[in-house]
Amino acid sequence: MRVRLEDVARKAGVSPKTASRVLNDEANVTEATRQRVRAAMEALDYRPLPSARSLAGNRSFVVAMLYDNNDNPASTYLAEIQDGVLEACDEHRYSMMVRPLRMRGDDFVRRLDALISDHHPDGVVLTPPITDYEPLLRQLKERNVPYASVSPVQHDRAIGVAMDEQQAARAIVGHLLELGHRRIAHVIGIADHGASRWRLAGYREALAAAGIEEDPALVVQGGFTFSSGVAAAHELFALEHRPTAVFAANDDMATGVMWAAGEYGLKVPHDLSVCGFDDTPLARQLWPALTTVRQPSREMGKIAAQQLLNVLRGQGQGRLVQIPFALQIRGSTAAAP
Repeated sequence: MRVRLEDVARKAGVSPKTASRVLNDEANVTEATRQRVRAAMEALDYRPLPSARSLAGNRSFVVAMLYDNNDNPASTYLAEIQDGVLEACDEHRYSMMVRPLRMRGDDFVRRLDALISDHHPDGVVLTPPITDYEPLLRQLKERNVPYASVSPVQHDRAIGVAMDEQQAARAIVGHLLELGHRRIAHVIGIADHGASRWRLAGYREALAAAGIEEDPALVVQGGFTFSSGVAAAHELFALEHRPTAVFAANDDMATGVMWAAGEYGLKVPHDLSVCGFDDTPLARQLWPALTTVRQPSREMGKIAAQQLLNVLRGQGQGRLVQIPFALQIRGSTAAAP
């Protein structure tokens, strides 16, 4: 016979309502009571039906992670964030769904409404660049759907997680300057991303602090993808005075630059130093390994989801958590030739 929640409550010596609160991870339950109910669930091998849990709490226990499908859906950055969100959801027995949501689609509002109406997510985690897309934020507020953001531009009104990417970019370009490089190129990410703006600003700040005038020919548009890194590198290597170092706005593009360097017969780092941003697993799998900024994407996804879950579980209003960056100096950078 199937074990019921009432059986759990009886064994734990609490009311069915209290057992339900523990099951739904609600507030206003002491830790001792919570542990006693969980021990009873384990002893009785209690496995609640998801549908019953949802009905009891009038919630779906689903968190949606939304991303702009103009991005590369296979990017390691998004995959790392997704793993972090999933880890946080698993800890609190929430399910996670992942949905692309193209910002510039004519039917954007209709598709967002359909997602909310069809799946009833209790809340959503937003990833760049849609973290600051006003039509999306306005619609979520109108539908009363809580959200948390990864790397939002507007810090004053967001909960979630952020890192000082501008200072991180300045620091890694400073590393190249310390190695004696003066012709340092930058491959920009997608224009709509706050990350692209922050990393470009950090690049410019580092050059200005060193008294180096920016050469517009050394700043090339990319798209956060491997192929865009290759294309940008071709443009840079065709210059009469090519750069001695390239700072790409993410690791995927930096990998493309290193690939193109091989096509041109340039040895990294002997002829060309290359660095990226994010410290994805790819950065450690290259040869030579990539010098980059460690942005702990998985941890950021988990923190953003935790802040959202705090709100959903009545554990406070949530906040924007600031995390530190770290430079990972590896074999792809060396003294200027």
